[in-house]
Amino acid sequence: MAYEKGQKTWSYLLDKGVKRKPSEYEVVSVNLHYRTDDPEVPFELDPDIPMNHWFRKYVNESPLQHDDWDDFRDPDRHVYRTYNLMQDGQESYVDGLLNEYNEIGHDAELSEEWVEALARLYAPGRFLMHTVQMASGYLLSVAPASTITNCVIFQDGDALRWVQRIAYRTAELAKSRSGKGFGEKERAFWENDPAWQGFRELMEKVLIAYDWGESFVSLNLVAKPAIDEAFLRQFAQAARREGDTLLAMLADAALVDSERHRRWTEALVDFALQRDENRRVMGDWLSKWAPLGDKAIEAFCEALPGAPEAAKTATRGARAFRAELGFDA
Repeated sequence: MAYEKGQKTWSYLLDKGVKRKPSEYEVVSVNLHYRTDDPEVPFELDPDIPMNHWFRKYVNESPLQHDDWDDFRDPDRHVYRTYNLMQDGQESYVDGLLNEYNEIGHDAELSEEWVEALARLYAPGRFLMHTVQMASGYLLSVAPASTITNCVIFQDGDALRWVQRIAYRTAELAKSRSGKGFGEKERAFWENDPAWQGFRELMEKVLIAYDWGESFVSLNLVAKPAIDEAFLRQFAQAARREGDTLLAMLADAALVDSERHRRWTEALVDFALQRDENRRVMGDWLSKWAPLGDKAIEAFCEALPGAPEAAKTATRGARAFRAELGFDA
C-alpha cells in the first residue's frame, strides 16, 4: 500500500471507496500479509518447499473462501497499543483480587471437599488453557488476512495470561492447603481423570485441524464456547455456592476476554457468510465438532460438586452462541 501524489489515503483503501486519512487501526492492521501476494508461492522461496505446499493446501485451497479476506475488520478495532492499555487495567484488577483475598486468609475458609475439587478440576485447567493458546497460535499463523491474524494474536495472549493466572493460584493453594496435590498432580488429573477426557480429546483434535477455516470453526465456535460455559461459567457458579468468591471473580474476569473473542468471531462468521456456500461448509464442520464439545461439557460438569443441572445449562449456552451465528449445532 502506498500514497500517490495528491491522494489522502493508500491506493488499497481508495479502491474501497475510502478517501480519508487511514486510521491507526488501518495503518497497523490492514493488508499486511506478504504471503498473499502470490498464491502459488506464499513464502518467497522455492515453490516446492513444504511450507509453500502447506499454505496452498490448508489456506489457499480451504473450502472456506471469500473474495477479499483483507476486507474483514475487528469490531473493536484493537491494535497492540490499545490492547496493552486495556489488559494492563485487567491485570491490575486481577492482582488486586489476589492480594485482597490473600490478606483476609480466604483459602483457610474453604471446605476440604471444595479444596479437593479445586485440585482436581481447577489447577489442571492450565493444561486446557495452554491448548487454547497453542491452537490460537496455529490459527494466527495461517489466517488469510492480517486483520484476522491480529484478532487471534490477542486471543492467544489472553489464553497465555490465564495459563499464568491458574498457575499462580495453584502455587497459592499449594502453600495454604499443602498435602492436597497442588503443583504435583495436575498432569495426572489432566491425562487420566474422567472429568478432563472430553476436553482433552476435543483439544487434541482441534490442534490437528490444519485447514485454517476448520481450525477457526473448531476452536472459536465449539471449543472456546464449551470452555467458557463449563470451565468458567458453571465452575464460577459452583464456586459461589461453596463460598469461593475469589475463583468466581477470576472466572468472571476471564469471561470478559471471552466476550471480546466472541465479538470478533461473530463478525468473521458474518463476513464469511457473505458467500452463501460458506454456510454449508461451516455447517458441515459444526456437525463434526459440536458433539465433541457437548461431550467435553458433560464430562466436566458432571464432576462439579452440587451442580446437577450444570451440564445442561452449559450445553445450552454453547449452542445458543452458535444459534446467534445462524447455526443449529
